[in-house]
Amino acid sequence: MKMPSMDAVARFKAAMDSDQGALGPFMITSDPAYVEAAGYAGYDFVLLDMEHGPGTFANLQNLIRAANVAGVCPVVRVPRGTDIWVDRALDVGAGALLVPQIDTAEQARAVISAAKFAPVGTRGTNRFVRSACYGAKPGSEYFAQANETVVILQAEGKKAVDNLDEILDVPGLDVLFIGPYDLSSSLGHVGEVDHPDVVACIQGIIEKANAKGVKLGCFADTVEGAKKWRDMGIKFVGYTCDTYLFYQAAKADVEAFANK
Repeated sequence: MKMPSMDAVARFKAAMDSDQGALGPFMITSDPAYVEAAGYAGYDFVLLDMEHGPGTFANLQNLIRAANVAGVCPVVRVPRGTDIWVDRALDVGAGALLVPQIDTAEQARAVISAAKFAPVGTRGTNRFVRSACYGAKPGSEYFAQANETVVILQAEGKKAVDNLDEILDVPGLDVLFIGPYDLSSSLGHVGEVDHPDVVACIQGIIEKANAKGVKLGCFADTVEGAKKWRDMGIKFVGYTCDTYLFYQAAKADVEAFANK
């Protein structure tokens, strides 16, 4: 009996280990059709955004089901400061978690503990949830395999950068995700993600993470920006979002139709 999402998790990890890295869009529509279509398009993951999107926990499991149908890894960004969301997102089949606003090693340890079953962490045990195939998966197998899900922590501001060495040393951290817009704001250059100070800061983060063997992620507005981060060593690229992708494609069609 295979657990939902775990085959996709393995492919997601392989993509991050490759030279190309992993690419996937933020999904804020809360529509399973968009999630499923993104999987068929060939993205390595879909990032289901429960922090800035309008989605609820009730429909999260249906978004994850859509990802499972299309064979793409469902990464769930949980709302900040609510570790119960970590447990609940994993229970309904999240293959990976993205947790925002991590500024200290203490916060990082708390999240990783909440995401892992004993003896690694303190996640509550229940083998009758969706991720355990509603009890069809033997508990001993489920609790061990579930710990293979991916934990991604967002370092979004100057405080996180100041504490970077300690955060990178926390066991169980799979990926550190850089939030370039929040970082630009904390450095006094709001929205200027290509400002030399911001780029230099990100380069410093990359150097420290590489030295400690921790993979890095970052957000990109464009394919060109995604390639730039990839060439700098980023292995996990959160690429724009579903609504903007639709807008861009629709606008291009309208302009092409109007072009005489």
